[in-house]
Formats: sequence, C-alpha cells, structure tokens
Amino acid sequence: MSRWVFDLGNTRLKCARLDAHGGLAEVLALGHDGASFAQALAQALPDSLESACLASVASPALTTAVRDTVLTRCRRLSMARTQARLDGLVVAYEDPSRLGVDRFLAMLAAYRRARRATLVVGVGTAVTVDLVRADGLHLGGSIAPSPRLMRQALHQAAAQLPAQGGQALDFAADTADALASGCDGAAVGLIVHSLERAQARLGERPQLLLHGGGSEALQPWLPQAEYAPSLVLEGLARWSMLGQPVTA
Repeated sequence: MSRWVFDLGNTRLKCARLDAHGGLAEVLALGHDGASFAQALAQALPDSLESACLASVASPALTTAVRDTVLTRCRRLSMARTQARLDGLVVAYEDPSRLGVDRFLAMLAAYRRARRATLVVGVGTAVTVDLVRADGLHLGGSIAPSPRLMRQALHQAAAQLPAQGGQALDFAADTADALASGCDGAAVGLIVHSLERAQARLGERPQLLLHGGGSEALQPWLPQAEYAPSLVLEGLARWSMLGQPVTA
C-alpha cells in the first residue's frame, strides 16, 4: 500500500509515490494530449494505493477522468484547494479561490524549503511569478504567456513563423532563432524585472526558484536560479501531511 500525489497541469500530469518520510520518490510525467494518456496512467499506477492527493488546473472533464482512474485503485482521494493560510504561508489574494492551486502549492513548498524571501517562478502554459516574504507573507505576483504559448500565438497569427525550433541567442540571424530569442527573452525579462522590483521592495534580493516544464530552457539565462522541477508536487506532499479532508 502506498500514498501518491498527482499534479495535473494543462499539458502534463506529474505524479509520485511518497516515501516513509513524506518525500517524493521517483516522479513520473505523462503528457495528456494524446489518446494513449488514460492507458499510460493506468499502467503507471500500482494495483492498489492507500491514499492519494490530486491538484488540478486542467479542464473539469480531464480532472474528472484522472480522478476516476485513480479512484479505481485508491481507498481515499483528496482534492487540493488553495487556502488563505497554511503552514506559515499567507496568500495575498482577498479571495484565495482565485489563486491557482499550482501557484499556492509551489509557494507552500518554497516557503518550507528555506524560510527566506523567495521569488517563485513557474514556467508551463503560462509564466507565473510570486513573491513570498521571509515570514511567509505572499506579496502577490504576475502571470504572462510562456515562451511556448508565445510561439504558438505568433504561428497562429502568421503561419510562416514556425511554432517551434531555433536557438535563443543574444542577437539572432535566422527567423527561428530570432523567435526563440525573443520569446525566451521576454520571459527572462519579466523574471529579472520582478527580481529587481522585489529587491527594491524588500531591501534584499530574494532567492529565485524555477519550476515547471518550460523552466529548464530558461536556466542558462538565469544562473542565480535554483531549479526545482517538482515544486508543486513537493507542496502537495506537504499539503497531504497536514490532515486535509478527503473530498472524493
């Protein structure tokens, strides 16, 4: 019997078994843009789970499909929800339900990691930026299109602009490279600007945590960043340890 956590995003499902100390064992990532997703998920899971926690920002239909698949193997399933405060973290939103649960869980994990001022940056379908003070107070954040989404939008508006490919350079001499440079650069620019504004506000430079499927591509431009690819799952593991109610 085992405990599992599931992070369902807009393009991928990440999941992991929790070890005896509540940490993450091997993390699995499954794309859910194809017909084989349900079969791949079923094959990835053990025959029986003691309990599971699911956090989702995906569509209701996909969330229900994943929940139902997990429930065929699981005694108890909890659905993670954003809370106004938890484990020392206090969110800035007046209505916490409007803060994406992935952002909430990433901040929860980031605060537990260091207990110091942190800029938490997720790069997936969107780029999300959240500033958390050393005392756990969330000071707010921003949301922008990810480089991948920018490329897709440009391709849809002008089909001759490729939706992928190219290398991010300082100054590109090829259209694909120029697109990669511009879209990656826009995301990096937002992050660097946010770091500068955070330092001006706090009087100290916060640590930078990067997570999400698109964050690895930005790492070379942000050498000061700590790469934490499974930050949302870490937060979900912590959420599951705090006695949250079973809702499914």
